[in-house]
Amino acid sequence: MERDRIERRQFLQRAAIGTASITLGPKLSWARRSGRKGISRKPNLVFIFADQWRAQATGYAGDTNARTPNLDKLAAESVNFTNAVSGCPVCCPYRASLLTGRFPLTHGVFLNDVLLNNDAVSIAQVYNKAGYETGYIGKWHLDGRDRSAFIPKERRQGFKFWKAFGCTHNYNNSFYYTDENVKLKWNGYDAIAQTHEANRYIREHAGGGSFALFLSWGPPHAPYQTAPQKYRKLFSESGVKLRPNVPKKFEAQARKALAGYYAHITALDDCIGEINQTLKETNLQNDTILIFTSDHGDMLYSQGGQKKQQPWDESIMVPFLLRYPAVLGGKGKTIDTPINTTDIMPTLLALSGIEIPGTVEGADFSGVIRGSRKNKDNAALISCQSPFGQWTRTRGGREYRGIRTSQYTYVRDLKGPWLLYDNKQDPYQFNNLCNKTEHRQLQKRLEGILSQKLKQTNDEFLPGPEYIKKWGYVVGKNGTVRYSG
Repeated sequence: MERDRIERRQFLQRAAIGTASITLGPKLSWARRSGRKGISRKPNLVFIFADQWRAQATGYAGDTNARTPNLDKLAAESVNFTNAVSGCPVCCPYRASLLTGRFPLTHGVFLNDVLLNNDAVSIAQVYNKAGYETGYIGKWHLDGRDRSAFIPKERRQGFKFWKAFGCTHNYNNSFYYTDENVKLKWNGYDAIAQTHEANRYIREHAGGGSFALFLSWGPPHAPYQTAPQKYRKLFSESGVKLRPNVPKKFEAQARKALAGYYAHITALDDCIGEINQTLKETNLQNDTILIFTSDHGDMLYSQGGQKKQQPWDESIMVPFLLRYPAVLGGKGKTIDTPINTTDIMPTLLALSGIEIPGTVEGADFSGVIRGSRKNKDNAALISCQSPFGQWTRTRGGREYRGIRTSQYTYVRDLKGPWLLYDNKQDPYQFNNLCNKTEHRQLQKRLEGILSQKLKQTNDEFLPGPEYIKKWGYVVGKNGTVRYSG
């Protein structure tokens, strides 16, 4: 099994877009890597990710509902991956892939509320080894069934500083633990309090060595109507402009949900502004890799669906901004080739001048970001191994595998080809081209790409219950692991 993983890793590296940067290794000085003289320290990392923030819901992406002036300014200074994909668009699978650079059927977290094992070298462990201080603030959701349990050090995947909690969506009555098994409470709306703590951490570490800080917010995930009042009063249900793919029968529910959703987003945008101001005041802005992204999107009644797991763009597409002035300068640029969840870890390590461990399965995009590699199209693998919750079979949910390119979405379920969209011609995914005679050659080409992806990742595309049995999970009638807290 381990030999198969090594061979798979080597194959994926050879196919990766930014493989060349891996060969640089850690031996080159950071000053040489960055192209600047006199820099003796590696860059800091501030990685900010929200929960269930879909890619379309920002001002810079053209959403007229969204009030995101701080993100819009950040986008103008950042690399904007306009086709960032959450490969398995659910909370726990995304987080496990983010921290390990591995696909769900390798790390085993393809459902919510299962424990992430220690088989892989985590991103925190790699940064620790490189001499960084590492920290994690906010939602963790990788410790199994008890969402409110204390998480001991050995189950934190190497993070040193810790003010985190398993999972809660009660944002105004939210708790956390530190190194002690004592439940502490965030003051007020938790994302704002967590941002204040992140600012404190940044200031405290500004004069020392390099650090990697992860800040994980719970909003804008439902419940949608719980942002602070000053943000909620900015949005009325009648004033919300719906996406055209929201069916008429769901318009009222969508308007109500979206008014609250955008209130959360505006609150988080203010938090982004605070983080950015702290980086400026501490003179860390130029030499800090700042990331803003999300674990997955939210259907919010587009296509008549709710929440995540589903293969449509509202579910799988996430915002992804990367600002790094020391290397990229202060000007923004867009990259339309898809980047997947598994690609984040190797890309950040390469940008930090740190060797990528052999357990990583994702591709390194640092060459594309730097401009030393051609921005050619890529296909991001998307998957649902075992539908659960609101995406159960009783509500139309199904196992699927697919790819998202810069132009096309192609998906098949266990019965065969299911969805095919031309996202440039049909951005709201109204017209399913699958199995239509005039698109036979296109479908055949995309099927070939998907088949190759499945072969590379040793994915046999089995029914969900077989993976549940293999990993020894116990699920209820709706396919969900029973959880507490």
